[in-house]
Amino acid sequence: MSNLSHLREIDQVLSGRGMGRDALVEQSWRRCVEEYGMDPARPSPAHIVTEARLREHREQSERLIAIARSGLEALFRQIAGQKYVLLLADAKGVTVDYFGDPKFEEELRQAGLFLGSDWSEELAGTCGVGSCIITREAITIHQSDHFDLTHTPLSCTAAPIFDTRGNLTAVLDISLLRSPQPKISQSLALNLVKASARRVEMANLMAMNRGDWVLRFSTSPEFLDVDPEAAVALDGSGRIIGMTHGAERVLARQMDGRMDGAAIGERIDRFFDLGIDSLPDLMRGRPTEDRLIQLRDGQGMFGHAIAPQTERRPPAHSPGETGPLQTIGGSDPAIRRLQADAARLAPTGIALLLSGETGTGKERLARAIHTSQPGNRPFVTLSCAAPLPDPETLVEAAAGGTLFLDGPGELSPADQGRLHRVLAGLDSLPLRRRPRLITASTTDLASLVRAGAFRADLFFLLAPVTLSLPPLRLRQDFDWLIDRLLRQFGHLCPQSLRISPAARAELKARDWPGNLRELANTLEVAIALADAAVIDLPDLPPAPLAPVDRTETLADILAACDGNMALAARRMGVNRSTILRRARREGLLDG
Repeated sequence: MSNLSHLREIDQVLSGRGMGRDALVEQSWRRCVEEYGMDPARPSPAHIVTEARLREHREQSERLIAIARSGLEALFRQIAGQKYVLLLADAKGVTVDYFGDPKFEEELRQAGLFLGSDWSEELAGTCGVGSCIITREAITIHQSDHFDLTHTPLSCTAAPIFDTRGNLTAVLDISLLRSPQPKISQSLALNLVKASARRVEMANLMAMNRGDWVLRFSTSPEFLDVDPEAAVALDGSGRIIGMTHGAERVLARQMDGRMDGAAIGERIDRFFDLGIDSLPDLMRGRPTEDRLIQLRDGQGMFGHAIAPQTERRPPAHSPGETGPLQTIGGSDPAIRRLQADAARLAPTGIALLLSGETGTGKERLARAIHTSQPGNRPFVTLSCAAPLPDPETLVEAAAGGTLFLDGPGELSPADQGRLHRVLAGLDSLPLRRRPRLITASTTDLASLVRAGAFRADLFFLLAPVTLSLPPLRLRQDFDWLIDRLLRQFGHLCPQSLRISPAARAELKARDWPGNLRELANTLEVAIALADAAVIDLPDLPPAPLAPVDRTETLADILAACDGNMALAARRMGVNRSTILRRARREGLLDG
């Protein structure tokens, strides 16, 4: 049955389930039928993405997760006793952080209220997260408002989170497996989720603009210094370089309602009766009620100016200082140079070759370069180990986005020729449809060209510029990487994770032939093995390529120490309680 002929049946279902729902929900229902071909009479299972896809989504949202997590933990403590679940989804609708009661884990997973669930409207139908992404407004989708029968017991309340340039970056959602019948019962949840989203935006703005003036403003003087409604960040000339969504709403009234970052680059004196030189008068040295400022439309608000906390940061387009590229490394000099080069090259269409050993983060860097540019563009991975698709399919999939080519050094001469024909044809496409080409290789393609094993014309298509990623054993930001990965795997442990000095020293001493991928796998296993929130030496799995006899077993050490736990602990450089836990886990002790 076609979508259009199905509308009569859908209208009957709508009538039976309450046509009194608001216009946005009704419009969403019709979109689910007409555009996505869904059937509200057939329940669908929850859509949980694979671990690999979840890792990608969490990596891309890593900075936001880190900024938002403490606030979300506080929010969950407020609602946990009422059986609510708290979800943080990215702009594509995939849940990248999650707080829920472990006692109901299986039920929550089946309902999609779980880490990795995809709540985009085209997959889940009308729902809290999906509708919030479409409308960019806070919304409650209550019980039968949901399109899919699987979700009709739920009540989902969601609010959008915007980045400092006005782009939707995430959705915060509070949901109940089973809720009281009246929709009005979720008014408190709606207020909570809107306030929390506002605070996340404020924290993000402050973190992103420590080296700039920030003007926070509110209609109420009582909450100005502790919980303001809106804020903008200003450069040295008084131009707006960042803002919260609340600020964008205020400023849009004086720009004919224009949103979507239209105020970025405008001078603050276009909107307020003040300039950059007036900001020191709005600092905390003056009573709050004296810090009254006037908008150009005549509205009065109260202002709180915060001076730059550090040396002024370079502009946002400067090398590697902000955005996704900041997540690829810490203070390692080689990584800093790499970030600088990548940031300069990202806005161009120049093809890039990313070289480095296996597991050094080539795809992560490619995605960071891709997402550092605005727009919802496709990122398509083409593995050279798989058969090459036909040119039309490839162009259609990657049009206007990034084509990530993985492992061309393994191609046969015939496949090299075919790939060259496909890529050479991209130049004939209109510029807006031409994909950006980024290639990753663990082999030295230049050496293969010199040896006659790789086509020179293909090499020059792939490698106008080469960016090299250093191996993990040579990086100076090892502690930063460990801490970042612990945050990334925070969903695996309900407590804040730490790693003991002895375990950290052991990790630093390893060779890491698998580089970042091996380090991530090691920490993920260690988190699973740890009995507490502190990862210690006994929790670390052995290096996969280490000699089998390199490490003594705990049983060997205890035997050599005549069963003396304290002596064994000193020999291993850990606490006695760690030895005791490990011995019990390995069955070396009774009880």
